[in-house]
Formats: sequence, C-alpha cells, structure tokens
Amino acid sequence: MQNSNTLPKPGESTWLWLIKIITGVLIIGILVLHFIVNHYLGPEGLLTFDEILQYYRNYPIVPIMEGFFLVFVVSHSLIGVRSIILDLNPSRQFLRVLDVILVVIGVVSIVYGIWLLGAILAQAPPA
Repeated sequence: MQNSNTLPKPGESTWLWLIKIITGVLIIGILVLHFIVNHYLGPEGLLTFDEILQYYRNYPIVPIMEGFFLVFVVSHSLIGVRSIILDLNPSRQFLRVLDVILVVIGVVSIVYGIWLLGAILAQAPPA
C-alpha cells in the first residue's frame, strides 16, 4: 500500500508536485546557508546594512543565491496555495482562472524582488 501523501493530488500534475518537493528541499538548504552567512559570520552576530552591501559586492554569488532563494520561495508557496485550494475540489474553470492569477502574482513578485535586489546592489560602494 502506497502512502497517498507522497503522490500528486488529483488535478496536480507530476511536474508541479516535483517542483514543490525540490523547491522545498532547496529552500531549506539556502535558508541554512543564509542564516550562517547573515547571523554567524558578522563580527557582532548580525551584519549591518553597509556590511551586507559590501558582502554582496565582494562575493557576487551571494546576491545570486538570494535571487534563487526568492524564486524558490515564491514558486513553492504559490504551488502550495494551489495545492490547498485543490483540497476544496474546485471546478476546472476555477482552476484555470486560479492558475492565471497565481502565475501573474508569481511573475510580478519575482520581477519586483529581482529589481529590488538590483537596486540594493546599486547602492553598494565599489570594491
């Protein structure tokens, strides 16, 4: 007998289910790395805003990691919202409208977040 918690729900494609699982694991990994960098590597435990700017400038992989973190969190959360709504057995027409709304929210959130990351990076003094 298979555990139904490990299978996609009716109305949820295998790809969405797989993306939800993979992004969940990636979020945990990046979150741990984020906490280590931002809370334990600073001289007094927490980095100041100016130290973060300098850190971003000196280590370009960090803002890239933060950008991926944003994409993973937004994707995982919106797929999760869709999955919760699937539990209510909505009509196919409602699901189509919901899919469009969630995609728009996701794209706008990611574009805004990446723009904001770029605006923060623009404030960093040259290395």
